[in-house]
Amino acid sequence: MQHAPWEDGVRTLPPRTPGGHKGTFGTVTIVGGSVGHGRYMVGAPALVALGALRSGAGLAKIVASQEVLGHAMGVCPSATGISLPERAPGELEMAGAISVFDEQAGAAHALVVGPGMGVGDVERAMVLRGVQQDQVPVVVDADAITNLAEIPELWRDFRAGAILTPHPGEFARLAKTLRVTQSATDDATRPAAASALAQKLGCVVVLKGQGTVVSDGQRTWVCGRGHACLATAGTGDVLAGVIGGLVAQHARGGMSLFDAARFGVEAHARAGEAWASAHAAQAGLLAAELADEIPRQLEAFRPGG
Repeated sequence: MQHAPWEDGVRTLPPRTPGGHKGTFGTVTIVGGSVGHGRYMVGAPALVALGALRSGAGLAKIVASQEVLGHAMGVCPSATGISLPERAPGELEMAGAISVFDEQAGAAHALVVGPGMGVGDVERAMVLRGVQQDQVPVVVDADAITNLAEIPELWRDFRAGAILTPHPGEFARLAKTLRVTQSATDDATRPAAASALAQKLGCVVVLKGQGTVVSDGQRTWVCGRGHACLATAGTGDVLAGVIGGLVAQHARGGMSLFDAARFGVEAHARAGEAWASAHAAQAGLLAAELADEIPRQLEAFRPGG
């Protein structure tokens, strides 16, 4: 396992293309959000959309039930919404949902699947469609990871260029399924744990927490930035959106998923530091405020920044 310093490889983001339009800068399609069974998770996909758009993506689409969209679009009206068919309130209809998922995935430059999605047969089927296709990079986040953890032979299904973004609890569920034994909570073993999971699935792993670890199974990088104010609801959704937005903009130009994940994690961590400094506070950050800080942090990575 090679420990990669921040200074290696890609160190700057490409300059914004003069005269470009929203199609130039990529579409991020977000599949998530849920209502039902006592669970009301309507904000997560909107926060992903905010992160994607604040990272510079040209378009963010939220694919969700009609009720989720009604709330999510209020949080992020700059996104567009695509509704998933339901057989009953709060219950997606399998064939129709898969059809919409496939259509929207095919038109995307990056997918973000899982935030607030819930766990169930239809949700698991959509996540599997995302990781089984090999045309569009996919960020697998939150409930998508939990859905995948219920598939014993999961490693056989991974074909997509994927970035998994688990917190330690989600990592543990997936690691149990895949027989990855390294601990995601012990600082001494977190880099090895992320690397082992990345090798098992042939993907990039972003193991969140203090000292977020990014690994593609060959190279491993540990973020040395961040602030305790980031330990609040929704900041992980913003991170998934930022990473998805960077993938949509730059993967076609040759940026690796490993570097897109690193840029996203570093900018997210620095944004938390900047908010804490500006507010002279250790806590009280709202996830939407974090998204608002992302453009300034990413600009520092551009030539002359």
